Amino acid sequence: MLNICIVVGARPNFMKVAPIIWAVNKAQASGREIGYKLVYAGSENDPTLEPSLFDDLMISRPDIFLGIDSISLNEITGRVMQEFEKYLETNPTDVVIVVDDLASTMAAAIVTKKQGVTLAHLVAGTRSFDIKMPKEINRLVIDGLSDLLFTAGMGSNSNVSREGAEISHVYMVGNILMDTLRFNRSRLVRPSFFDDMGLSVGNYLVFTLNRKALLADIDNIRAMIRSVDASAGDVPVIAPLRNMARDVVESMSGELKNIRIVPPLSYLEFGYVTANAKGVITDSGNVAEEATFNGVPCITLNSYTEHIETVKTGSNVLVGEDAGRLGNAVSDMVSGKWKKCALPERWDGRTAERIVQILTESI
Repeated sequence: MLNICIVVGARPNFMKVAPIIWAVNKAQASGREIGYKLVYAGSENDPTLEPSLFDDLMISRPDIFLGIDSISLNEITGRVMQEFEKYLETNPTDVVIVVDDLASTMAAAIVTKKQGVTLAHLVAGTRSFDIKMPKEINRLVIDGLSDLLFTAGMGSNSNVSREGAEISHVYMVGNILMDTLRFNRSRLVRPSFFDDMGLSVGNYLVFTLNRKALLADIDNIRAMIRSVDASAGDVPVIAPLRNMARDVVESMSGELKNIRIVPPLSYLEFGYVTANAKGVITDSGNVAEEATFNGVPCITLNSYTEHIETVKTGSNVLVGEDAGRLGNAVSDMVSGKWKKCALPERWDGRTAERIVQILTESI
């Protein structure tokens, strides 16, 4: 029996592990001796895990909640290490799969290696090349410890190879997020506000905002929000925002004519809204990947992206944190002046299938 532990640190990770769970369940149904446990670093009452999330992804809620809800990265690291060590000591585990680059991800990776359990990193080789970023340090540590490195593309392969990873440990399995998007393409849900607001397919923009560093410079983020609003012309801008981002935009409501805040959306509702938009403006790498998959023009509010294929091959454009560049890009988006794009290599929806095959053959 191959016992897999899948560790998730935050809500966006669930979209990436859901296909692995589907693939494990399929392998079980075909008679393979394989099973999994899903471990979440957060608490059971985490407000970001809306009840519909697991129904939308067709997976069960996590088997284990470590209950970590701190905002201090060092405290998260220490507490996850403590709690995850208890888990591994009491649950037979052959391989631990960690996702992305969070402090909780790194903590679980360290404990896994100390316990002598095989460690696999999903979305390995992702780099910003900015060592001042906590996530970049996390990535380097996790990749350095991992026995199996599952990468999304050749660029990531090159990154880990330059850093000394043995080529026999590196597997270019493709972009796991595409498995989820392809699976759910026919299941997307039109939100109730769509008709209430008089929206039509291809005639609105979507604006998401969440990055703490961007929100910390309040004067600049307000300038960027004004730029989006002014450059959109008569095209409505739908903004499903939470927390601080919502507060900032609401505080400017008296001066904004196009940006319309809507309630946070379920996964399938958000997928519908972004897939049918005229364009997307975001600070999220995952959202930029989804836009490339859907062939929807995308503007990323950053000077770099760890998902460079969305820029080189896909529909994404980087504008940094510059309100002027952002306004010009939004004007181009609204007028239809956008580059041609295509799907990057191995965005074929078979990533999880490859991962499960590798695990059953390697362990």
